[in-house]
Amino acid sequence: MEVKKNPKANVGRNSSLYFAVGLNVMLVLTYLGLEHKTYETEATKIDILMLDDQFDEDIPITTINIPPPPPPKQVVTEAITIVEDVEDVEETVIESTEIGQDDVIEDRVVSVEEVEVEEVEDDIEVPFAVIEQVPIFPGCTGNKAQLKACFQEKMQKHLQKHFNYPQTAAELNIQGRVFVFFLIDKNGKATRIKSRGPDKLLETEAERIISLLPKMKPGKQRNKAVSVPYSIPINFKLQQQ
Repeated sequence: MEVKKNPKANVGRNSSLYFAVGLNVMLVLTYLGLEHKTYETEATKIDILMLDDQFDEDIPITTINIPPPPPPKQVVTEAITIVEDVEDVEETVIESTEIGQDDVIEDRVVSVEEVEVEEVEDDIEVPFAVIEQVPIFPGCTGNKAQLKACFQEKMQKHLQKHFNYPQTAAELNIQGRVFVFFLIDKNGKATRIKSRGPDKLLETEAERIISLLPKMKPGKQRNKAVSVPYSIPINFKLQQQ
């Protein structure tokens, strides 16, 4: 015969439930213990005493003496009196300067002596290649062919003498050929200098060199001094070291 126990007498039947409840209770108590904050009463009392020891400081009231505004200016009104116009005013009559059909034009014969003829000298430009007498560079002599060859030789020597490579252009490695155009006027001076090149620095230097040209004997066409245009290339090239 088997022995049957009463299920109510089984002590371990709800052990897992009790363990879970106890574990939760311990977690709650641990959390409350960690989060609980306490304050020292002495520090609170000291703060209250420090607040009681403060005194209110009276700020003196200062008054600013502002001068009163100036009195308004008195407006002087002039009395306007109406005077009767008793003087007669002469009206100015403006005559028309236009000529009508009824106007008679004065028939006048103008003599040749009354007409002044003003001579205007034309600034004639003759190219260097076709001019009868080329401009003469100082120190050049000979016939037309010799003067032309001497002119070109003197021009090359002038360029070599006054040539100065711009420092900024050299640092930036700027080089190239500049074409300079100028006019040898009828007084023998180099004028109207213009240039065209790869950079403004080189153009300015080329124009400076041409502006230093000496005064020459002007070119002549039919024994009359004329202006002669001329162009020359100046090569700016850096030497490779």
